[in-house]
Amino acid sequence: MTDTLPEIRSILEKTGCSFEVWDCDSKLADTVLFCEHYGVSPEYSANTIVVRSKTGDPKYAVCVLLATHRLDVNHTVRKKLGARRVSFASDDETRLITGMKLGGVTPLALPADLPVWIDESVMECKYVILGGGNRTSKLKVDPAIFEMIEGAEIVAGLSKPR
Repeated sequence: MTDTLPEIRSILEKTGCSFEVWDCDSKLADTVLFCEHYGVSPEYSANTIVVRSKTGDPKYAVCVLLATHRLDVNHTVRKKLGARRVSFASDDETRLITGMKLGGVTPLALPADLPVWIDESVMECKYVILGGGNRTSKLKVDPAIFEMIEGAEIVAGLSKPR
């Protein structure tokens, strides 16, 4: 049985919110493959995406949005980041900033100076599936957990339905 990282499990337990750690085949960790193989509705699956400024000193933020949505990079994200241009961080940048590989990135246990923005639509779900901090686990969590993450902010219009 696979587990999430100890620091992530500790955060989960301290919140008092309900959660489950699920095993995941590392080859199926990307959202579309995961949802198809494990029978999870994309409406309850959340992507955790690292974004970066493209000009000036690099600024980063983590965005959490439902798999059925598209990040509003050119408007909401760009304005919140205070950048003229914004893009998705590369796989290498994501690993450097979060310590996690794509397909396993979770908004828990991130560096304290890294902003975490949660799309408001995530908060309307009865539960969401997140990366487990690695590609071999996923987390089923109550969205109320995001209100307990220090530095996390619920953002209106962070994403739009596809």
